[in-house]
Amino acid sequence: MANSAQATKRARQAEKSRVHNNNLRAAMRTTVKKVLTLIEAGDKEAANTAFRAAQSGLDGMARKGLVAKNKAARTKSRLNARIKAL
Repeated sequence: MANSAQATKRARQAEKSRVHNNNLRAAMRTTVKKVLTLIEAGDKEAANTAFRAAQSGLDGMARKGLVAKNKAARTKSRLNARIKAL
């Protein structure tokens, strides 16, 4: 437990940012899953549109440090390869 006002505030801020970051990561996973379901359905146009949104989200997560830069690049690459294979 925090023993000073400063430590209490930092704990409060850390918890708030943890919740916010988890929500952002969940939203990113949702956009990636949306692309995957559209690929499974065989809808190339819709998958491309959803991929652009997912790509933007992944880049933003990598920029903020919520996801490693290479993980974002790897995910985008794999999704793009699956869309091209349609």
